[in-house]
Amino acid sequence: MTTELMYLVLVALLTGSLWIPVVIGYVRTRGPLTPEAYRVAPTDPLPPWVNRANRAHLNAVESFAPFAAVVLAGQVLGVHTAVTATCAAVYFWAPLAHAVVHGSGFGQFRARTLIFTIGWIAFVVDAIAVLQRAL
Repeated sequence: MTTELMYLVLVALLTGSLWIPVVIGYVRTRGPLTPEAYRVAPTDPLPPWVNRANRAHLNAVESFAPFAAVVLAGQVLGVHTAVTATCAAVYFWAPLAHAVVHGSGFGQFRARTLIFTIGWIAFVVDAIAVLQRAL
């Protein structure tokens, strides 16, 4: 397994797990789900950390497909360089840090935005590296 594929699997595992804090927050705030709650969603407010955890999860879900497409394209084309491996690693650690910082509510230094941007840059550099080798 290439480094890029390993990090793709780790990103998938992370993305597929970020819903857990959200559900814990829902249950702690509103209690276990009832059949009625499935028909009509509760509207009582949630703690801010639950909303932040939900946004971090949604962000991870939204950005997973483009990252996966680039890694898989690189795999199909046989593009495995130090740049693509580093970009995959950075892309894994950036969403992990983003989820922790976003969920914690830490707002200093625009940390959430900075971490998200680092992950996005890693994605773009990876895409450029794949395109350069493929063309």
